[in-house]
Amino acid sequence: MAENQRFHLGTVGALTLSVVSSVSIVICNKALISTLGFTFATTLTSWHLLVTFCSLHVARWMRFFEHKPFDPKAVMGFGILNGSSIGLLNLSLGFNSVGFYQMTKLAIIPCTVLLETLFFRKRFSRNIQLALTVLLFGVGIATVTDLQLNLLGSVLSLFAIVTTCIAQIMTNTIQKKFKVSSTQLLYQSCPYQSIILFIVGPFLDGLLTNQNVFAYNYTPNVLAFIVLSCLISVSVNFSTFLVIGKTSPVTYQVLGHLKTCLVLAFGYVLLRDPFSWRNILGIFIAMLGMILYSYCCTIESQQKSIEAASLLSQVLHLCFLVFRIVVVSCRDIETKVTPFYHTPTCVILISEMIGNDVQYAQYYLSSFHLITLVLNLQYFF
Repeated sequence: MAENQRFHLGTVGALTLSVVSSVSIVICNKALISTLGFTFATTLTSWHLLVTFCSLHVARWMRFFEHKPFDPKAVMGFGILNGSSIGLLNLSLGFNSVGFYQMTKLAIIPCTVLLETLFFRKRFSRNIQLALTVLLFGVGIATVTDLQLNLLGSVLSLFAIVTTCIAQIMTNTIQKKFKVSSTQLLYQSCPYQSIILFIVGPFLDGLLTNQNVFAYNYTPNVLAFIVLSCLISVSVNFSTFLVIGKTSPVTYQVLGHLKTCLVLAFGYVLLRDPFSWRNILGIFIAMLGMILYSYCCTIESQQKSIEAASLLSQVLHLCFLVFRIVVVSCRDIETKVTPFYHTPTCVILISEMIGNDVQYAQYYLSSFHLITLVLNLQYFF
């Protein structure tokens, strides 16, 4: 019970850290890009990952976590895939309208659900699907304004969706498969992510902005915001891996849409961004969807706990009954009387345990006969 409570507290802490740090970095980057004119998003992301790796290296040196090497091919593939998904999302934003880019982000949840259902046999109840539909509908109303389609932008968006879904599913499965923590996985994959973005970042940013990141005029204000953004990114990257590891890729995406709604609200309150009744309605519907999703997940989690406890109780009861039947039957064989597992009382006991099915009870009793023979107490016909 105490471990379960600590797990829930850790999950709540991870979700809170993710929301606070993500909203903070969005506000910081918005000031950096919109106000100060530093539009090199991919290169900035590579710096984020580099600072994150350096911070984790210092933390490892100070023994805050233990380094746990595992399959280098899996780490390299995951790091490259994660870095590629970031670059593709930035390209999608560059070659599509803002509305289509928001639709791309909305499509990540259905795609993740589809992939987990097809390849991991994960089942999502109708209540969960309904809650996700309400959530996506609300975020769509709040964020999607114009939809301008083009072939190149659509292809880039498709690749961005697929790579992002796979990378986030891998974040969860790798932690469970290799029994590594979010910190250990982030520490080992960060170099690959930062290297690929550091190489392609200036090229992508130049393609999207027609500016050279190395020729930019770095004023003290710009440098201060870059340093602040990099420091916040350590918390963002850490909490991302932590949330996906403790919950699921779908829950992380739901949390991402909560951040979007909060960013819209903070943008209106702090930065006086334009706000309409459509934004308010969309945020309200999205928040309703998030509440429904949280409620459904909580109910299903409680049901699974109750079912698991009930199943464990039944298994223990059945094991005790099997032991009792075998012991009593062995004693009966020794005293030359009819074994207990051949008596009507035993048939009734077993049938009650397995749902009043007498036929299956007879199958179980036949297995008890074999058990006594295997124990070599006495050959009985």
